[in-house]
Amino acid sequence: MGASSPDALLAELPPDRAELLGRACALVNRHLLPGFVERVSGEMIAWTAGDGPGAPMYAALASQKNYAALYLQGVYASPEASARLRAAYAAASRKLDMGKSCLRFRAADELDEAALGEALRAWTAEGFRAAVG
Repeated sequence: MGASSPDALLAELPPDRAELLGRACALVNRHLLPGFVERVSGEMIAWTAGDGPGAPMYAALASQKNYAALYLQGVYASPEASARLRAAYAAASRKLDMGKSCLRFRAADELDEAALGEALRAWTAEGFRAAVG
């Protein structure tokens, strides 16, 4: 893969994976506050806190061998945000397959949009840049 845009990266994936990541990408884009920049980073769709070199990655999507992964650096930068996300999934009786650095999912309906939306809106780009230096 050598995609130069998120759309190009999705086009390189098998159709089922492209649809899954496309739906997750749309969810992220619906909830991010202004100031985050969508781009390709390696083989991931990434959102960075700003457009310049060294802008920290806030969120990312990747197609792994057996699942898709949503990386939520804003959640991992804050124990409170992590606890809120876990509690929201539990309150909604939803399974949360969350590792140390990513939320794993195999189908779009495994994503709790309300909980993820809250997590994604928890930081402004400026606030995240300041927090992670």
